[in-house]
Amino acid sequence: MFEENEKKVIALIQGDIPVVENPYRVLAEKAGISEEKFIAILKKLKDNGIIRRYGATLRHQKSGYTSNAMVAWSVPESRIKEVGEKMASFPFVSHCYRRSPVKSWPFNLYTMVHAKSREDCIEKVKSMSKESLIDSFDMLFSTKELKKISMTYFKDEI
Repeated sequence: MFEENEKKVIALIQGDIPVVENPYRVLAEKAGISEEKFIAILKKLKDNGIIRRYGATLRHQKSGYTSNAMVAWSVPESRIKEVGEKMASFPFVSHCYRRSPVKSWPFNLYTMVHAKSREDCIEKVKSMSKESLIDSFDMLFSTKELKKISMTYFKDEI
């Protein structure tokens, strides 16, 4: 299904990207191909829908954001797109997604809110509630990070 160089590129972008001036050049050297070829393969994989997105993962606790909460919102289905877009636009929200509610848990929109303190987190959620006109929510605060790694699809391809 995948060409050998595609497997190498996928394997290399699954881990940490080097924090250097030319990270793709470093990865391309590991793959044994040119930087231009590496970038072309990445673009092809993206254009073909194999890679949906490609981004950095911020270690929020190491960067000073020591409090975070998953906020579960109960949003009328007629407003879910509008409210979801609004919630996702807040700079302190890293995740925003819809899930189907169940009888015992009526929430259908979820946001991950990051702040410098628990009190700051609560204030941010209150402002989100006010701006979106959604007052039915529950906040689930993180107490300990147990795991934060990316999925691995190809191993030892290089």
